[in-house]
Amino acid sequence: MESFNLLRKIITSVVAPIGAATALYAHSPWVPDTVALGPTFENLTIPLPSDHNTPCTIIRATRDADSRHAAGVLYIHGFNDYFFQAEMADSFANHGIAFYAVDLQRYGRSLRPGQMHCDCRHGLDEYFPAIDTALSVMQQSGVKVITLMGHSTGGLIASYYMAKNPGSPVANLVLNSPFLAWNLGKLNRLMPIVSALGAIAPGLKFSQGESDAYAYSLLASHHGRWKYNESWKLVHSPDVTAGWLRSITRAQNYLKNHPGCIKVPTLLMTSQRAFYGSQWEPAADSADAVLNPPELRKIGITLASDGVTNVVVNGGLHDLMLSRPAVTRPLYRFLFSWIKEQDISFVKNGFKNVNGKP
Repeated sequence: MESFNLLRKIITSVVAPIGAATALYAHSPWVPDTVALGPTFENLTIPLPSDHNTPCTIIRATRDADSRHAAGVLYIHGFNDYFFQAEMADSFANHGIAFYAVDLQRYGRSLRPGQMHCDCRHGLDEYFPAIDTALSVMQQSGVKVITLMGHSTGGLIASYYMAKNPGSPVANLVLNSPFLAWNLGKLNRLMPIVSALGAIAPGLKFSQGESDAYAYSLLASHHGRWKYNESWKLVHSPDVTAGWLRSITRAQNYLKNHPGCIKVPTLLMTSQRAFYGSQWEPAADSADAVLNPPELRKIGITLASDGVTNVVVNGGLHDLMLSRPAVTRPLYRFLFSWIKEQDISFVKNGFKNVNGKP
């Protein structure tokens, strides 16, 4: 009897916070997204259980509030990032796909005074309640077929989530330059040591340097075409903690050591080549200035049990959807064609994933 009661307490401690966060949706209002994109978007703040009891923020286009789309996408941003890509949301809407995004704990709209930007010291599982809640919100809004899409660290989080939650309501997975491997050259060999240090001193801080190549390739004030909140998406990446490094490394290692762990159709998209300069040069405008695409592909193609659709994008930036229009136009065409094909299969299968889970 004591063991049964202990098991019941454990289950309750895990399930109750997720249920409580989801229940808040029924009582918390959506508000105009005046803090970022303006009245054509709206956001919903959801308190979540964590080491600092921080919230996540769900964002959608206002037009989707009264629409009953059968298909929808949930977008997860990368590190030193938040959702600001209205053009991407419009592209999905133009193809009849409801667009939802989440600013994770300590990012963008969810960042609170006194919190360390982007920090996650106790495993990427910290983000699972935010994803669960966002998926539940989408289902309550009438979305039946959900694509989970993640960029960079968001791609790693999405992959890890799908590996650990094969019964989730996600039908498809789209990975945009997912952070599946470190890109530190010879320093990669030190990551096991740093990861171990993260278990002992999770708050120990490390600088990420002063590279501006990627930011300058994006910002309209320099060589790109985008405007965003530079307090939420910094020109120079913020410091990270040993705990964050450990969280990333453990998730990467899990995926490497469990090929075929993702049980839904998966699309992997990466730039053709990397840019390794720390200061902006013209070549940074047509390459991945953050990660090493060949290494991402090497790991990424092993993730899904039924194989991965692998797309190499010539001239793509690290965030492929922020590349120049000559790159994004054909990429969007392929993306929507791929999603449509997978969604049709999902519906024919009775709205069940490959495990038979609804």
